[in-house]
Amino acid sequence: MNSKKRASPPVVLTIAGSDNSCGAGLQADLKTITALGGYGLTTATCVVAEVPGRVSMIQSVTARIVAEQIRLSFAAFPVAAIKTGMLFSAAIIEAVHAALLAGAVASKQKPALVIDPVMVASSGDPLLKPSAIRACRRLLFPLASLVTPNLGELETLSGQTIRSLEEMEAAGRTLAAQYRVPFLLKGGHLQHDKAVDLLIGPDGRKIRYEADFIRGADPHGTGCAYSAAIATGLAHGHPLPDAIADAKEFITRAIRQRHRWKTTEALDHSAPPAA
Repeated sequence: MNSKKRASPPVVLTIAGSDNSCGAGLQADLKTITALGGYGLTTATCVVAEVPGRVSMIQSVTARIVAEQIRLSFAAFPVAAIKTGMLFSAAIIEAVHAALLAGAVASKQKPALVIDPVMVASSGDPLLKPSAIRACRRLLFPLASLVTPNLGELETLSGQTIRSLEEMEAAGRTLAAQYRVPFLLKGGHLQHDKAVDLLIGPDGRKIRYEADFIRGADPHGTGCAYSAAIATGLAHGHPLPDAIADAKEFITRAIRQRHRWKTTEALDHSAPPAA
């Protein structure tokens, strides 16, 4: 009998909303974390009634229970990385900030923090209140290992209209220097032949990632899965540039091999690599 003890997977905590269609939010994060060899924990910030292309209703939970979910996660597990998604309100963001600081001190853990600044759904529905955007910038951005805005979120954060990679890069450089943290700028919404993302460090250094742009695909949940994949890579101990490269391959594969039911599509979070 082989008595060798199997190593436990690295623990990744996602703090986000619940999506009943399971294409985005906590459910998509869990699928991604599991597919990439991590163990996922969740902190639910709100319940979203949605399907690809439509958000119907959003109901937040209390800031107190958000904080308690985080506290218990740190108390019971060696959290190696954290990903935040939809945080809904300034009160919840303040609770997340306090709970993360307290959890790190109490557990003597310093997990990587990937912030996906979820502000608007792929359908165009707003998902973050203006006061929450200000709170996120003030409290969470300075703690981040990485911030991952898409094009619309980058426009909101920078106050600029962005129509090119050059404008995207310039806006990202300003934000990375301002907050002294790396920003991953996702350029898929530019709809060029290549989906180009740029990692901009606080020192201005740039790394470019690209993959074929897959036309005709529903983007529901791509940002959630991408940031969760990066967090999982960091939990495994991979350097940030490598974690992003692996996550880029993962999300491209999930889009290319997506599921289809008549007019509804969903990412395949368990799509195997091409042979």
